[in-house]
Amino acid sequence: MFRLCVRDHFMIAHSFNGEIFGPAQRTHGATYVVDVVFQRPELDEDGLVIDIGLASETVKLVLAGYNFCNLDEVPEFAGKNTTTEFMAKVIFDQLAKAIGEGKMGITAKGITHMEIKLHESHVAWASYEGAL
Repeated sequence: MFRLCVRDHFMIAHSFNGEIFGPAQRTHGATYVVDVVFQRPELDEDGLVIDIGLASETVKLVLAGYNFCNLDEVPEFAGKNTTTEFMAKVIFDQLAKAIGEGKMGITAKGITHMEIKLHESHVAWASYEGAL
């Protein structure tokens, strides 16, 4: 399997519901470093996994929708705990849709799997990986 990763980041505020979250029930911030790994079994005719420029631009656009936001105020997340794991899946779904709509170019049509890894600190991360 060939893999290519692009990296970006975004900053959010949020809070969690539930005693398990302890002090994180209060509003707090996070700066996520995001790794998006695109995978395919064979390279395209140009020797690429994906157009790295289009991939980087599209990741930046998706993350811009949440950058500097309080996720508690995002209507689509009402009643949800916007954990790192949850946000990894949200980003996966948006990037999968962008690939399906051709926003990452023809080369992206060959992507068979993708992983979204959100680093919430230098010692902890969560990810979501799935087939496309």
